[in-house]
Amino acid sequence: MISSRTTMILVLYKKISGSSIAYLVLYVDDILLIGNDVKMLGDIKAWLSTQFSMKDMGEASYILGIKIYRDRSRRLLGHTQSSYIEKVMMRFKIEHSKRGLLPMRHGIKLSKKQSPKTDEELNRMSDIPYASAVGNIQHAREGALDAVKSILKYLKRTKDMFLIYGGGELILEGYSDASFQSDDDDAKSQSGFVFKLNGSVVAWKSSKQDTTADSTMEAETLQLRKLQGGGLDEKLHQRVGCGT
Repeated sequence: MISSRTTMILVLYKKISGSSIAYLVLYVDDILLIGNDVKMLGDIKAWLSTQFSMKDMGEASYILGIKIYRDRSRRLLGHTQSSYIEKVMMRFKIEHSKRGLLPMRHGIKLSKKQSPKTDEELNRMSDIPYASAVGNIQHAREGALDAVKSILKYLKRTKDMFLIYGGGELILEGYSDASFQSDDDDAKSQSGFVFKLNGSVVAWKSSKQDTTADSTMEAETLQLRKLQGGGLDEKLHQRVGCGT
């Protein structure tokens, strides 16, 4: 891993020379260099050091809250966020709570109708770091706070699990699904996808659809069309298609 000063947000470069290949990932002010030829990687680092003021931090072991493990004899690469999850547990004072079995209970319904209405409810929710737990939120409510706690407790149970990537032939698997008018406020459907490369997840998302579907088939078709036209090809660096 190389630390440098740049104005980039996220950029991926690739260099190929014969059977040698190298990838250079820029994220904010950090550079992650990956390749199958040690000499090529050394040449790239030497050239970069003549162009920018930077520090070679050696083999990457921790980046963006992700701990990296390697088993070169078995050609395995593992990622875990156990340290980051532990920090989240401490921040929200649930490090001593029980570990959750499931991220969400079946049948739970969240709605804007559950939003705090009285002054007492508003004051009580204002003292809870709910928005920090889920990101930017517009309708903080106690029912949703319980759902967030369930997710955090589940993460506590699974914090030591890994994403394991093998070194065999690259096999891409994709799964997509959609509910039907599951939002109680506007009857829109919730859709999601997950893509796995060599057995571990590389891309995933769950979001509410923009339009209201009239059938389960329409909801699922809208999700598949969105996958093809939503820039997923560029993220996976592989053409995404739907068979008939």
